[in-house]
Amino acid sequence: MGRIIGSKTPIDDALAKATGEAIYTGDMKLANMCYGKLILSTIAFGKVKSIDYSEALKIDGVIDVLTYKDFPSDKYNSALRFKDHGIIKSETVVSETVRFVGDRIGVVLAETLEIAEKALKTISVEYEEYTPILDEEEAAVSATNIHEGISNKVATIATGADADKVAELIKSADLIFEDKIKIPMVNQLSIETFSVIGDYRAKKLTIYATTQNTFAIRVLASDVYKMPLNKVVVIQPTLGGAFGGKLEAVTELVAAGASIKVKRPVKIVLSRKESMIASRTRNGATIEVKSGVNKDGTILATDFRILTNTGAYVGSAVNVIGAMSHKLLKAYKYPLRYTGSPVMTNTPIAGAMRGYGSPQAFIGMNLHINRIANELGMDPIEMTMKHLVDKNEVDLLTFGNPELKACVVRGQEMFAWDSKKKEIEEFNNKNKDFTRGIGFGIGAHGAGVYPAHQDCINLLLRLNEDGSFNYWSASHDMGNGSLTAQKMIISEIITTEVADIESTEVNTETCPWNLGDYASRGVFVEGEGALKLALAMKEAILDVAVLKHKVNKEALTLKDKHVYLGNKLLCNFSEIAMYAQKELQKEISVLIDHHSIAGRTSYGAHFAEVEIDKSSGSVKVLDYVAVHDSGTVINRMGIEGQLEGGIQMGLGYALSEKMTFDEKGYLLENNLKKYHLFNSTEMPKIRTDFIETGDNGGPFGAKSISECAVVPVAPTIINAVANAIGKHTTSIPISKEEVLNIINK
Repeated sequence: MGRIIGSKTPIDDALAKATGEAIYTGDMKLANMCYGKLILSTIAFGKVKSIDYSEALKIDGVIDVLTYKDFPSDKYNSALRFKDHGIIKSETVVSETVRFVGDRIGVVLAETLEIAEKALKTISVEYEEYTPILDEEEAAVSATNIHEGISNKVATIATGADADKVAELIKSADLIFEDKIKIPMVNQLSIETFSVIGDYRAKKLTIYATTQNTFAIRVLASDVYKMPLNKVVVIQPTLGGAFGGKLEAVTELVAAGASIKVKRPVKIVLSRKESMIASRTRNGATIEVKSGVNKDGTILATDFRILTNTGAYVGSAVNVIGAMSHKLLKAYKYPLRYTGSPVMTNTPIAGAMRGYGSPQAFIGMNLHINRIANELGMDPIEMTMKHLVDKNEVDLLTFGNPELKACVVRGQEMFAWDSKKKEIEEFNNKNKDFTRGIGFGIGAHGAGVYPAHQDCINLLLRLNEDGSFNYWSASHDMGNGSLTAQKMIISEIITTEVADIESTEVNTETCPWNLGDYASRGVFVEGEGALKLALAMKEAILDVAVLKHKVNKEALTLKDKHVYLGNKLLCNFSEIAMYAQKELQKEISVLIDHHSIAGRTSYGAHFAEVEIDKSSGSVKVLDYVAVHDSGTVINRMGIEGQLEGGIQMGLGYALSEKMTFDEKGYLLENNLKKYHLFNSTEMPKIRTDFIETGDNGGPFGAKSISECAVVPVAPTIINAVANAIGKHTTSIPISKEEVLNIINK
């Protein structure tokens, strides 16, 4: 598109990460630092009667053992986004009442990690144990509340078409289809586990954390420990992945409180098992879908109902359900009623994960429509297309520019859907040991959070004396390249190279305020802010050039870090900066605020071919095509990487990943050996493309990709498996055992 926009640009810290130069929180060591190990509940529901840590205190090098008596009892919500965020508060830093296996009941502090781990093994806890409630359907109707004064069914959000109208339309249809789909919890499983250092000294608290939301952590620490905001600093060093799991406060407040208590820096690093049981998950769900359909394949109306398993505390419960409620209505154009309720259970806390409710919703709709198409003898693409939102039927200014149908058309062409159907039929007729199938699915996800609540960022850019730039953005890059994209946007406008712009780590004391990195804000909101910032810097440079050279501003342009008067070179950026300092007694810096006033929706259409071994039930993905409407592509290398990574994550969701619990609430898949990620050796051939007509509200017409990338994947694969075995299935993940069971029925 432009000089830089649309090019393939590596993320700017890739080399530092690959060579080990990047400093993560887990790498850091402060003077006089001690180490903490969390004491985690071994039961799913009950009350701590006593904690015996007398033997731990006898171990040389143990500093202290802290329990709920040593921390504030004030309740908070770890999913808080900003000061006075009106969300239900149900958590405490550590708990006397425990509500899931992995709930925090204390912390051991020692001179070394090894001593802390040794001491932890000597601690015994006596509980008053209650019967846990592990399933959202059971919890929704249970007389036992997991939290006193808060219903297990935290809230209900209903939106879309009128309920009575939907019921009437379904009743009037030729046919009625109903599906019930159970989806398990899954884990974000970023390679870097949760790490934090709390450092309280001179009445000032500094927290170094693996977080996506430094300013929210600052507010939480200020509220819980009754400290002024200017005495709390939160810093995000290099972050080794997050996928939403590091949006909420997990260990930050424990390390902060422990440091306040012992007046030393306290470092807590969770093990893989601890990160899996004591951090955050993607909500499990129970979905019930009911549609009235005429024999020609017209869906008259759909009643979509979902209960999400939000785990043991309120957290993001209402946020996820609320976000989910809009997505189906942005994709389907016929009467659809959505009703969603988050339900608390005695399982690990659910929070943000890539897609934030959209994957569950579109699993439900895609599997349901695929089944209807199959039973009516229709092509699932043909049937789906009849019911998708059409850009020619919406107000582009208020709705945005939905190119979902264009994604389907382009993807169907790339995948060669019609010819593949014939090839697969021939293959299956000739082969007794293997069977193949193809599947299709669509998805949508928003960019930005407006109008749910404020959606803003402040940004600062300074021109240095040598013509380079410093950029202050509290944008939490998680390896997704959002900072690189922002620098590309700035570079495009002020005609520099990306390498000429240096950004700092996120630091609430030195960076302007940002809402946080979630809801696909990195390009759509923060990138639009970067565009606004770059335009302001361009004007500032030109203003100084006018004073320096006594010329007409309208005749000036920027090119290759120089100012031109027509075709005549006037000066470079270094000369501009030096003139401003010497003659105008100032530096050239610009600070802007940007607030997003419109959320926009990204779309994707995915296509897959699978092969199933009839003797084992194992599923191999042979071919995969994904086409997305993400608006204008800013960084082609970045967007391709994000889409391919999202596909990998979605393949795991479809085929292997799950969190299941025994009757006492113990997680069975509590390490990388038991929790099967979809490995690189299992990846299929992937082909991608993008519809780039653009949309308003984002920089150069850009929207988002990172979250939407994962949304259509699981239903696409499940539909392909159903096509291969010739039977409808709603199992997710669709394990080889389940496939074999269906084949042999």
